[in-house]
Amino acid sequence: MRPRICVAMPAKARVCAYAVIRRVFEHGAYADQALHSEAAGLDARDRALAMRLSFGAIQRKLTLDHAIGKLTERPLDRLDAAVLAALRLGLYELLYLSGAPDRAVVGDAVELAKAARSSGFGLVNAAMRRAAREGTAGLLAGLSEDTPERAAVMHSHPEWLARMWWEQLGPERARALMAADNEAGELALRVNGLRGDTVAALAGELGVPTHTDPELPEALVLESALDLHRTAPWRRGAVLAQSRAAMLVVRVLDPQPGERVLDLCAAPGGKSSHIAALMGGEGEVVAVERNRARAGRMRETLQRLGADNVTVEIADAAEPRAGGEQFDRVLVDPPCSGLGVLHARPDLRWRWSIDDPTDRRSAPERLSELSGVQRAILAAAARAVRPGGILVYSTCTLSATENEQLIEQFLSGNSDFALDDLVSEWPSHFHPRAPRFLLTLPDRDLTAGFFIARMRRKSG
Repeated sequence: MRPRICVAMPAKARVCAYAVIRRVFEHGAYADQALHSEAAGLDARDRALAMRLSFGAIQRKLTLDHAIGKLTERPLDRLDAAVLAALRLGLYELLYLSGAPDRAVVGDAVELAKAARSSGFGLVNAAMRRAAREGTAGLLAGLSEDTPERAAVMHSHPEWLARMWWEQLGPERARALMAADNEAGELALRVNGLRGDTVAALAGELGVPTHTDPELPEALVLESALDLHRTAPWRRGAVLAQSRAAMLVVRVLDPQPGERVLDLCAAPGGKSSHIAALMGGEGEVVAVERNRARAGRMRETLQRLGADNVTVEIADAAEPRAGGEQFDRVLVDPPCSGLGVLHARPDLRWRWSIDDPTDRRSAPERLSELSGVQRAILAAAARAVRPGGILVYSTCTLSATENEQLIEQFLSGNSDFALDDLVSEWPSHFHPRAPRFLLTLPDRDLTAGFFIARMRRKSG
């Protein structure tokens, strides 16, 4: 009788992470959606590890590919997709995480390639063993950040993005921003004033360490992990997850009780409900969303939060409102490139660079086209502002094309609007190169990257 050979199965978290990485880079899947699907059935610990492995490997793709090129001594486009995914996953764990024995990481990378029926599992074995020997110091030696191109490899960002931030924000800020994009972002909660809970009471009820923000009295920042959706405060609508930058947008809008407020491109409803809370539930908020499914989910969120004075409309924000309807305050939060939330969306930085044989536009050209949509929405929003009213434009991106240049163009063609000096009110969030605008930066402000401009329509 032949002896039985025991083959160790790869750890469940690595199997899941491997599938997520392949779905993102081979099939264009969104990382969060792929993880949700692949992690079904995993316990909380394995799911957390799978998320850290997959999201980290996706974020660090360019740096990992640099190391893979050194290890395999061949162009990456000659590697089998299953081999490349196994190497990205294994190298990420070897170079950036600690805790698992090297032999387990190496062995699972080989087994994953085998399970994918790749003939290149031998290459994976050789490359991973060499990586375990050389470590971070050997594989990443020589990387620098003295130019945009080198910083892009060191911090794993597309070259076009590194160059753009280098030019628009300066080398020092660009380097710090790219480094911050690879770190876990903070988890902030907004305490919902419509439910009557206090920040202090909720901080005690949540059972994890927290701290507050002196500029945002409704903010509560978690200092350790929490499964928020399983907590009683979330179920009763007392809190919701929202970045401090997003909260700042509504604070800048400064809605007052009894006013009429328009929130364009409003889903998922976080800002609409915040507006309602600052108004004390008094007045009217109209939240406009074009996508019917997103609008439906937003209604459910608003109901859970008790935002009864918010009406959801399904409409195109770029279309002027019928009858010349006007509002005291209008918030424009249009679709954008999302370059301020790269720490939370690991695949987003690569989506603007994905090769599409039917689309030969560069990433900057795509951003320029997107800014056309944003200009149309802003123009429609401006018509809805009453004389003497407020117009706030905000994005979660760090791109002059979509932000300061767009506002400057708008003001040049709309002499009845004047720009407020926001830095005098919020000096800690100043825009480093464009006075009077606000810009939150992940490296400086430890929250998402948001651009905010506030304009007033002249009364006469």
